[in-house]
Amino acid sequence: MDGLYLGLMSGTSADGIDAALVQFTNHRYELVASRHQPFSDSLRTRIHAIADAHQWRPAELGELDVILGQAFASAALALLDTACIKRQQVIAIGSHGQTIRHQPPAPGLTPFTTQIGDANTIAEQTGIDTIADFRRRDMAAGGQGAPLAPGFHQWAWGRRQDSFAVVNLGGISNLTWLASSGQQAEGFDCGPANTLMDAWCQRHLNRAFDKNGEWAASGRIDDALLRALQAHPFLRQTGPRSTGREAFNLAWLDQVLQQLPPLAPADVQASLCEFTALCITQPLQARPASQLYCCGGGAYNTHLLNRLQSRLPAWQVMSTAALGLAPEWVEASAFAWLAYQFIRQQPGNLPAVTGATAPRVLGARFPSI
Repeated sequence: MDGLYLGLMSGTSADGIDAALVQFTNHRYELVASRHQPFSDSLRTRIHAIADAHQWRPAELGELDVILGQAFASAALALLDTACIKRQQVIAIGSHGQTIRHQPPAPGLTPFTTQIGDANTIAEQTGIDTIADFRRRDMAAGGQGAPLAPGFHQWAWGRRQDSFAVVNLGGISNLTWLASSGQQAEGFDCGPANTLMDAWCQRHLNRAFDKNGEWAASGRIDDALLRALQAHPFLRQTGPRSTGREAFNLAWLDQVLQQLPPLAPADVQASLCEFTALCITQPLQARPASQLYCCGGGAYNTHLLNRLQSRLPAWQVMSTAALGLAPEWVEASAFAWLAYQFIRQQPGNLPAVTGATAPRVLGARFPSI
């Protein structure tokens, strides 16, 4: 059903909620309004603590699930208020939730993914049907459950005659390759984008992120550290792959640094930025030179974009604003689109990307009444 859909997204960085109100009509989209609602320092700390914990207390998990549901509902209502849109005009909300654990398929492990942010609470407090729990159906069908944004990238931008790539620079980076003539998109998680740089910046500068990559730009890339980071087993995986904070975190970084001579914190930051650039550009080296469109918060990291350009000298590196959608709203728009696909009972996953056995309608519906 064409109409207005509202997407809610909080990524690996857990800096807050991105809300996007999107109009879908005749295979076209229009971003009507958008808003970012930051998390308080205390809430972000709670999210990171439970995401990094090896065990969860049921009361702690249940309480945070409801608190985040309330936060998502508040973000949705604030966006509608800002846009002067009545809740009755919105067909559905698509809520990604907050990922606190992602365990993709691997030998000897039961794959699962866990997002919290109670959709019952969102539906009740907004009065809008809410679609949530998008990732687990793909996993049930044998997929990674991620990344899901490539489906939206293909739907929104896949009708061009040229081939190009889209990279999401969130906490984790994921890449979409859109081939010319409407061929099936390819995509996968590349590795870390902001998660390691943000955590290192928080530890040493007490800042949530490295604005414009200025701290990284002040340091020197350490080749030994870069080689050690590249040894992470995730980077040797082929085919559909996904990852998260479980694999790339400060504990892992500290283990790597313990094997090396002491480094200045700025040099570590410079090396982490280079590591991110390398994870993204290596898979593109065999592709014909094209455009690399960047979205997510990292699209505003000037130094990171410069390092991407340096490693892809024949490419054009730019933000998705050139495609008509500002980089900070691509992911939230993707979950508005996934709600749109659910209401139309159309698939939301790309099996070539996630590894699922077949296309599937993703999500579960939480009615407003």
